Amino acid sequence: MPKLTGAEQQALLTEPGIVMRIGVVDERGAPYVTPIWFWSEDGFIYFTPRQKSAWFESLKQDPRVSLCIDEQALPYRKVLVNGIAELQFDVGKDALWRPTYQKMAAKYVGAVGAEKYVSNTIDQPRALFRVELAKAVVSSWRMPVADEPGMGIWAKRYFVPGTDF
Repeated sequence: MPKLTGAEQQALLTEPGIVMRIGVVDERGAPYVTPIWFWSEDGFIYFTPRQKSAWFESLKQDPRVSLCIDEQALPYRKVLVNGIAELQFDVGKDALWRPTYQKMAAKYVGAVGAEKYVSNTIDQPRALFRVELAKAVVSSWRMPVADEPGMGIWAKRYFVPGTDF
């Protein structure tokens, strides 16, 4: 499976409309996964739980996260991140990071929609977390494109011995 180049990875992380699935460890020790908006900038992935989000308390108790950013259409690009979520701004500090929130919202609903979304939800407390990609385990892949070999859809380790490549 071809890995994404740095440029391909950046393109996926900044493409409008692509959501991220975040996995956290809940209070019972079970995985909890939910799709959320995110913002990628300067080697970090930023995301914001509302104060009442089911996964917000989980993150404060255990900052380990698994992130999956992928697309539903060919070439099925995906970036997987296993890392530590760092609380940048706790609930009640929204005004300090509102520009990041504006950019994040604009990625999903456009600039005009972001203004409206932020103003309509300004009274709902939220926090800002980030994961530093350089300190995380990051993997990526996509389906073969153009004239790349079709057998590249799986890593060689998945094939039984004797498979002709």
